[in-house]
Amino acid sequence: MLRFVLRRLASGVVLTVATSVVTFFLLYAAGGNIARRILGPQATTVGIRAKQHELGLDRPIPAQFGRWVSHALRGDFGASWFDNLPVTQVIGDRLPVTLSLVVGATLVTAVVSVLLGVLAARRDGWVDRLVQFVSMLGFAVPSFLVAVALVLVFAIKLGLVAPTGYTRFTDSPSGWLSSIVLPVIALSIGSVSGVAQQIRGSLLDAQRQDWVRVLRSHGLPESRVLYLHVLRNAAGPALSVLGLQFVSLIGGAVIVEQIFAVAGLGQAAVSATSQGDVPVVMGLVIVVGAIVVVLNLLVDLLLGWLNPKVRRA
Repeated sequence: MLRFVLRRLASGVVLTVATSVVTFFLLYAAGGNIARRILGPQATTVGIRAKQHELGLDRPIPAQFGRWVSHALRGDFGASWFDNLPVTQVIGDRLPVTLSLVVGATLVTAVVSVLLGVLAARRDGWVDRLVQFVSMLGFAVPSFLVAVALVLVFAIKLGLVAPTGYTRFTDSPSGWLSSIVLPVIALSIGSVSGVAQQIRGSLLDAQRQDWVRVLRSHGLPESRVLYLHVLRNAAGPALSVLGLQFVSLIGGAVIVEQIFAVAGLGQAAVSATSQGDVPVVMGLVIVVGAIVVVLNLLVDLLLGWLNPKVRRA
């Protein structure tokens, strides 16, 4: 098991390093005078050159990357070039917001997908077709359209929740729940379809196996066969899809955060990338990469628990 974990961690570290290198050089390949953006259109040539020297932008790109790496290894990700706030503070203030949305959407996706998948697998005929239609409809409709519709109906017309903004859990648990319910629904609708279809297909495949017929021939109740044995066997592929959905939800949160005016990592990423704020962008890459690595490790550990053969892969 230890070797299994170490292999997964090593691959995650390599992925994070490769992503950091590509991101850093792409930011500079995009061009633009970052010093002029910081100082504004009225900046003089002398002022721009001084700012470039201050930030190290007059040095070769490999030297700048080496300097960033040396500081990052010590836990120093620098400060934003535009508002002078430490990168750790910028990310630390926004990370709980995005995690609230993404983790909430993942939990909703898991619960609803299992219910729909089991219902579709157990019922034939119109029930199965209806579940598949609802799942495909959720997959086809873009999340931003769902978000806009939710705001118009539940926030503006019915007034059940606030249309925009975010309330921290420490300030008000009920306010926090009210502020994330619509973004979570908007994020999870598209994810439910893929996971529900995977669970349905895995359950149908598992029920055709000989060992399931043997269990039924021994007189085990159908509910016990399904929920205790078949569902566990089908959980592996569904768990892999759910892990991929978690990663895609982080990207989908960018649009949803814009619609609901939620100050999460998505807003920070859009703002920093458009401005060319390299320290903030690189800090976001490292944080998101670390989240993906930890998530993949957890998924692999769960898959290894469900299927010992995975640990030898």
